[in-house]
Amino acid sequence: MRNEPPYPITSVDHALHLAIVLQQEGPLRVSDAAERLGVSPSTAHRLLAMLVYRGFAEQRPDRRYQSGGVLRPAIATEAPVALLRRVAGPHMRALVDRVQESVNLMVLAGTETRFIASAECVRTLRVGSREGRTLPSHLTSGGITLLAALPPDEVTVLYDGRADVDLTRLRRELTLARKRGFAINAERTETGLTAIAVPVGSPADPPIAAVALALPSARFQRDRIREWVNALSDTAAAITRGTLEAYPAG
Repeated sequence: MRNEPPYPITSVDHALHLAIVLQQEGPLRVSDAAERLGVSPSTAHRLLAMLVYRGFAEQRPDRRYQSGGVLRPAIATEAPVALLRRVAGPHMRALVDRVQESVNLMVLAGTETRFIASAECVRTLRVGSREGRTLPSHLTSGGITLLAALPPDEVTVLYDGRADVDLTRLRRELTLARKRGFAINAERTETGLTAIAVPVGSPADPPIAAVALALPSARFQRDRIREWVNALSDTAAAITRGTLEAYPAG
């Protein structure tokens, strides 16, 4: 499992975090960067200046900063990422308190699942933050729940001809996820990690995100799946309500 190092270098962590945000969420003002990192505007400005110097960022004519040429272009997502992060944060932390496991929020970007927010539990053995990571959607619990909502022909377009994906097996997994309303990743992306996810969004529309519990496989118990899914569903519903209230046209 990927956990925070015992002696983190805060300035490096802030710079890397900022580079990820620029790549995945688009242009930021200095004040936006300061708010995201929880630092002063002067500190944010220095971090952005260093990213520009090394080619990780560029300053636009409107004085906002965008990702630079060093970063490969990220696959676009239609999800309102910034809004989802803001709305979901309190509900994710409440879910952590309820189940005492870490929680992730994910969106779909092509054939990738992008982790846009994480809330860690405080247990000694825990799954660390995945925020900023990108993993293959057909392997993650959140990716499966989001792919399951796509029309079958879209899934075919995404994966037909991919040597690393068994499309027949994937279709079976998507059918099961649609039927159950959740998906499980049992050590498919990382040894010792199990995750359970449900979709976030109105039942009448395609989901805009997925919320997942991530826990050490040693603590996974099949007789608790329904309890965990119910807790996740409550959180997904709360995030959906908050998102619709803030962005009713979304």
